[in-house]
Amino acid sequence: MTLRISRESSLDAIVFALSGDMDQEHAARLQELLANEADGRVTLDLQNVTLVDRAAMQFLAEAESAGIRIVNCPGYVRSWIVAEKEGQTKQ
Repeated sequence: MTLRISRESSLDAIVFALSGDMDQEHAARLQELLANEADGRVTLDLQNVTLVDRAAMQFLAEAESAGIRIVNCPGYVRSWIVAEKEGQTKQ
């Protein structure tokens, strides 16, 4: 599985555009990159993401809960994120 991560910044946001398949290893790498972004609004653009495994989906749900904006999210990933968040609130 491969994932390409490109970073763009503007005055009001830092955008990480993701392309390819995302798994646990890629989620860990992305988490490291996000940890270095202390200031500014961060957005993850999933327009070109083709596959997401469960660990990556859990990371995305946690990131969104922490205030990271997710755009161009494939429908199946969005459904998974919603289900994950609902499961967390029931615990």
